[in-house]
Amino acid sequence: MAQLTSPVLQALGRFNDRHPWSHNDAYSGWIVYQARRVHNRGGSRALDVGCGTGHLVERLSRELSDVRGIEPDPASVEAARYNTRELRNVVISRSTWAEVRDTPYDLITFVAVLHHLPLQETLRRASLLVAPGGRLVIVGVARETARDIPLSLISTLLNPLVGLALHPRPAVRLPAHMRSPIQPPTETYAEVKAVARRVLPGVTLRRSLFWRYTAVWTAPPSSSQVRRPVFRSRLRRATG
Repeated sequence: MAQLTSPVLQALGRFNDRHPWSHNDAYSGWIVYQARRVHNRGGSRALDVGCGTGHLVERLSRELSDVRGIEPDPASVEAARYNTRELRNVVISRSTWAEVRDTPYDLITFVAVLHHLPLQETLRRASLLVAPGGRLVIVGVARETARDIPLSLISTLLNPLVGLALHPRPAVRLPAHMRSPIQPPTETYAEVKAVARRVLPGVTLRRSLFWRYTAVWTAPPSSSQVRRPVFRSRLRRATG
């Protein structure tokens, strides 16, 4: 079986190299939807951790009025600053997650970044930096196990089709946003899920296509946010 599938996988690999596309981009629309929900609740500040060349930051800037991207890779920072140079509500910093100040954000995003950081410590600190009612949004990468095989096979088949549709002309080299340093994940999805549920009560996690999982956590509202609907309901009863 391995002798039959290995040449097929090698051929798929060569094809994918000629038609590369970022699997993270497949989730940009979903993340923007989360940002829009944050905006509808009155949120305005976003932090994209490991922003790369700024593609997501640019899209978030259309929804929120104050967007910051942090990225440790110098080449990526330079590209991100260039790509967002005309956006006055965007700041790109060459810095790491450890250097982020303890300032609340209405939206914090980690896209294919969390596996580069200590999982439990990062989630705990992120939960403290999300403003009441704000959201922590994660598109993550996990070490594959046997349970991931069905989605992995589907992703393997879909990947060249999407690549051909997005980039029909063969590429000479990888796009700039796909050249950032990478490292393989060490935690499995089950391990990530167990830690996330312990640190982030109420978090929603899902396995997804293209070797990704998604997670969304909404920070508990402040006491004033909790009381406001109660007051309104009593007012409606009194005037009804």
